[in-house]
Amino acid sequence: MERDGEPLSARPALETEGLRFLHVTVGSLLATYGWYIVFSGILLFVVIQRLSARLRAMRQRQLERDSIVVEPDIVVKRQEALAAARLKMQEEFNVKAEKHKEKLRQLEEEKRRQKIEMWDSMQEGKSYKGNIKKRQEEDSPGPSTSSAPSKRKPDRKPLRGGGYNPLSGEGGGSCSWRPGRRGPTSGG
Repeated sequence: MERDGEPLSARPALETEGLRFLHVTVGSLLATYGWYIVFSGILLFVVIQRLSARLRAMRQRQLERDSIVVEPDIVVKRQEALAAARLKMQEEFNVKAEKHKEKLRQLEEEKRRQKIEMWDSMQEGKSYKGNIKKRQEEDSPGPSTSSAPSKRKPDRKPLRGGGYNPLSGEGGGSCSWRPGRRGPTSGG
């Protein structure tokens, strides 16, 4: 009987020759690089498992994003609420700015009025500082709210009554001591 156009006796010899060649080639390959092949196979398996897990997670997230339906009404309401909040904040800022400008105008007017009063009192030959202090006390009986509060100058009194200082040579006693001159001595 013939199979595929070849006699039976010739075929097994070729098959065994091919198997023997395959066995020798694969055997020598495994003997030389066996452990490398095993470890690279394990590494390839782990990498494929991790990549497939990440791919599944990415697909799941994409499906979740696609499943969330964004309603235009909700978006419009959010934008309107945001615009209203911004407008409210801007109006509050404008009110505060106007109050600040008005306060600055009042301070400028007060300073201008004080300068005019000083000029008038100087023209009359009076002390302008005393008149201004009196007028301020008359205008506001309570604590002063002007931008420049009046400062009191501290009284400079000597620590000792007689003004005696033995180091300076001033006051009391007939003997006065003065320190010598500083610097290098001039001599030769």
